[in-house]
Amino acid sequence: MIRDRAASHELEGFGAYALVIPAFNEAATIREVVTAALQFVPRVIVVDDGSTDGTSSALEGLGIELLRNETNQGKAASLWRGLQHALREDDVVAVMTMDGDGQHDPLEIPKLLRAAHRFPRHVVIGSRLWNKAAIPPARYRANRFANFWIAWASGQPIEDSQSGFRVYPAELIRSVTLSYSRDRSFVFESEILIEAARMGFYALPARVSAVYRDNARPSHFRPVTDIVRITRMVAWKLITSGLYPKGLWRSLTMRPFNYE
Repeated sequence: MIRDRAASHELEGFGAYALVIPAFNEAATIREVVTAALQFVPRVIVVDDGSTDGTSSALEGLGIELLRNETNQGKAASLWRGLQHALREDDVVAVMTMDGDGQHDPLEIPKLLRAAHRFPRHVVIGSRLWNKAAIPPARYRANRFANFWIAWASGQPIEDSQSGFRVYPAELIRSVTLSYSRDRSFVFESEILIEAARMGFYALPARVSAVYRDNARPSHFRPVTDIVRITRMVAWKLITSGLYPKGLWRSLTMRPFNYE
């Protein structure tokens, strides 16, 4: 706890940040995740995406903002709703996102916020792929495959394009326009990196732990189906931009900048 209080004190004066957590059937882990996150970010917004396992009930008594989708809308729609809700407060400078299944360690929130404070026109991404041994092989391969295409289309090297542990500048969220339909659930977080780069907001990795908990529900990410959808989205963007050879060159030759 001493470490946590020190980190919270260090973050004072950074400006107003909000945290958005999309949640679908996360009753086993959501309260622990939110309780830990509140040590660092006083404004936490949970979007319950039509859960049927008591996810909302698990949050009773916590000082958070709880939004509920009557039916399951998908991760993209829940993220977008939470992001827009966060920006109702004019003093918000950036919005953090993280998953509710415990894969993102709330104790690493200060690392991402420090990076966002130093580099306010970047999308800070909690990068996990540096620790290959801790990641299921199928997930690791799928993520590396997605990295190549998204890096090409965005014209920059990207360490972990599929991590949902991020900090988005408020200016980006207010300006970008994306589809968040249910079939875009895991496309959204890839597409926003491409559109962000086109607007001058580049990705900045901050290395974090890769956590896979025994009591977490199975991942909603489907390595084959969702990677196909992501690749199809990227392919269309490349085709409409003349295959963007400069982007491919930049993604392969630029040296990634790691925030530590």
